[in-house]
Amino acid sequence: MDFLEGIDDDELLQTLLEEEESTPRDRLASLNLDLDALCPESYRVNTPDEERLLVFATELQRQYSHLYPERTPLLLCPTNEYGVKFVSTCLKPTPPESSQLYTWQGCSSFVANFMSLEPLDPPTEPPQQQFSSTLVLRCQRATSLEFAALLCSLLLGANYDAYVVSGYTDREMCERDLRLKECPLLDAEKRSINAKVKTEFNKYMVKQKRELKSRFVTQQEKKKGSSRLRLLKSKSGQEESRRRDQDPLHGRRVHFWVLVLAGSRSIDEHFFIDPLSGKSYSSDNDHFLGVESVWNNLNYYINMQDCSYGCDEMQFHLEDLEMWEPVLFGATSKKQLIDAVAKRKAGQEVEESIFKQEEGLCPRMFQMPRSWVDDIHITKKDLESRWPGGQNVILYRRVRLEEFAPYLRPDGLVKRLTTYQDVDLTEVHVVKEWFQYRNDKLEQREVDHLDKVTVERFSNGRRFHLQLHRFTNSERVTEFSSARLDYLVQRVERPGEMTEIFDGRCDRLYRRHVTFEQQAEEGGKQDEKKKEEEEEEDYDDGRTEMKIPQKVVEQFHRDPSRPASEDVAELVFQLGERRIEVTYHVEDFRFIPSRRQFLKPQTSSETQRAEDFTADMVSNFQLDLCVKPLKTLTLYEMMLSLMKEEEESIQQIRTSLREVRDIVACREREDRDVQLVASPWLTEGAIRARNQREEMERLAVEEQLWLEEKEADILTPLLIRRDQSQPLSSLDAQQLHQDCLDEFKLRQAAHANLIQERYAMEVKELHEKHEWYRDHQLHMTKEEKAEYQIFCSEKMMKIQVAKKRLNMHKETAAQKFQALDERLANG
Repeated sequence: MDFLEGIDDDELLQTLLEEEESTPRDRLASLNLDLDALCPESYRVNTPDEERLLVFATELQRQYSHLYPERTPLLLCPTNEYGVKFVSTCLKPTPPESSQLYTWQGCSSFVANFMSLEPLDPPTEPPQQQFSSTLVLRCQRATSLEFAALLCSLLLGANYDAYVVSGYTDREMCERDLRLKECPLLDAEKRSINAKVKTEFNKYMVKQKRELKSRFVTQQEKKKGSSRLRLLKSKSGQEESRRRDQDPLHGRRVHFWVLVLAGSRSIDEHFFIDPLSGKSYSSDNDHFLGVESVWNNLNYYINMQDCSYGCDEMQFHLEDLEMWEPVLFGATSKKQLIDAVAKRKAGQEVEESIFKQEEGLCPRMFQMPRSWVDDIHITKKDLESRWPGGQNVILYRRVRLEEFAPYLRPDGLVKRLTTYQDVDLTEVHVVKEWFQYRNDKLEQREVDHLDKVTVERFSNGRRFHLQLHRFTNSERVTEFSSARLDYLVQRVERPGEMTEIFDGRCDRLYRRHVTFEQQAEEGGKQDEKKKEEEEEEDYDDGRTEMKIPQKVVEQFHRDPSRPASEDVAELVFQLGERRIEVTYHVEDFRFIPSRRQFLKPQTSSETQRAEDFTADMVSNFQLDLCVKPLKTLTLYEMMLSLMKEEEESIQQIRTSLREVRDIVACREREDRDVQLVASPWLTEGAIRARNQREEMERLAVEEQLWLEEKEADILTPLLIRRDQSQPLSSLDAQQLHQDCLDEFKLRQAAHANLIQERYAMEVKELHEKHEWYRDHQLHMTKEEKAEYQIFCSEKMMKIQVAKKRLNMHKETAAQKFQALDERLANG
């Protein structure tokens, strides 16, 4: 404090004002924002403590430049939207408003994605401006200093011991250039594939069959693969080193990142976070070439260690005055607060001066003033949009990654990963696309441009229970969920054949393979284009072109409840040869199964078929000679059962072929007209859902009004009957006039007849009740007589009402007819 009293305040304040007036404001002019309405008074006016701190910082900068003229000047007092502020007061600890921002991974990912980078100019000097975090969140464009300040504010609010670091890194990190890095999405996919392939070892498992393969050949292949991998790594390393050697500013490029110290939130080791990419690095990583200073919202620390060889041997014990020089000596540090809180929770005695200084209850050293930045608010919409404009493009080594916010693209695309064959990103290899909230449940599409393979993956709940659709020019593979009634899990269709895989069927069928007849025309195949046109015409006409099955092979699992010699393992229907082959399961301690072959009769009638069937039409191979041969009648009944199964299989095959055509046509329609489902859990989805509901309500109201108008229009039923394509002539109008009057007469007459019928019915019921009373009045009780009187009074009232309505109808019918005639004549 004695040092502060010896400073010439007037001279230093004049210097600060001159620097503030000479500050460029090009970035503010390009934003087109009303700063006076957005920024509170703390952005424009400095408190007495801030003014005193600025004076101290200016004098410190003079002494630092005098003692270390070879080092870059410290970043102490950049200008904000209006004037000069100390860098530590630019940090605003913000408690997380969303669970996504409670961890450092969520905070760093949001900051890296939400804003675009504005490079430092020049790249070898610290920036002279640092806008508030509230402003950079609004404009979504920031320098690396503003990136780090926002990330550090979020981490401090989440109770991390975080600091902004001013230092030097390589060009790739400063410019957010990832073209030499491997895409992390590809690495994650490789790890997931390896995890699926890797199985746990169990000594009680049945050992797999040994693969007969040469060890020498395997070793040679491994050597070739490892040598190729080393060659690729060496090339990439040479390329990276070459690019570093070509950078004339290597080691001098200024960059800002975040340091997270151990001791809070279960952090065991110090680590760096690059705010531009959101990735974490160890504190001795080669990308970080030197550190000038670090700061948080409580103090500013100048690095006194040698960074000639990078950050390998740097120590981050900020309390060590030989390694770090604090700007405010004796000020409360983050570590002291963390230790004090931990001791208080543990019930230990704590130096009450720390808390009293914070509460202002006792004399203290000069503390860092409170932040002038307004409260930082990150809305749910900001978390959903993620990137400036809702989309982002990142270039990796031979990879282009595009990301989109939900509902930004009309097709529901949220991510596209394009892999190239060359470094210049000109020859496309594989394109992977991820979708969300599509009505057709499409989640992922992968297109291999080299092999011409397209793979589509769907979520549960779509039509046909489809989960995977893979197709090439010569093959189509579809996989289904377990919700299908036929228990089909996979279907593979190739030219001339089709294979279906089942799981969990009651008849234990697990595989069906169908071979179709090869249809040739003039000794060769039909033209593909002509065939496709014919198929499209057939589908449009509602007729499905069916292939003719030639051979059907069905395979079944073992049924333990039946003997192996009677349990069918395989059925082969040779449709062209009219033959059925049955193969049974292998019995225990046997190697050859029993077989039976049936030759179907030529006749179609069941009576003739029974007459034509003989025992010579069946050939048996029975492994157990002790088993008695079956009788002819039993064999005939077995053949009939097999023929019935053959017909059912052919019908299922036709259904499968029809379903394949329907799936292809359905996918084409869905891709032409993509519909998105409104998710109420997202801001944009809730807006869409509300708009859809309002639109449905509006259409319902319009439809109701239209129906009311049509009901009020007496000519509508008559106009519907005539041809609307021809204009209405005068004779047609006269005829329409007369028809309308005639129909009105009929309706009036029908109404009068209805009233007359009700009147006659009431009179008849009353007369029948009177006759019943005359026959039973001598034997009636008081209750029955009371009920009779009530019944007669009600009937008399109904008769009078019906008679009055009939008279009113007769009186008003003529008036209504005349009014209708005048209305038609005037209309």
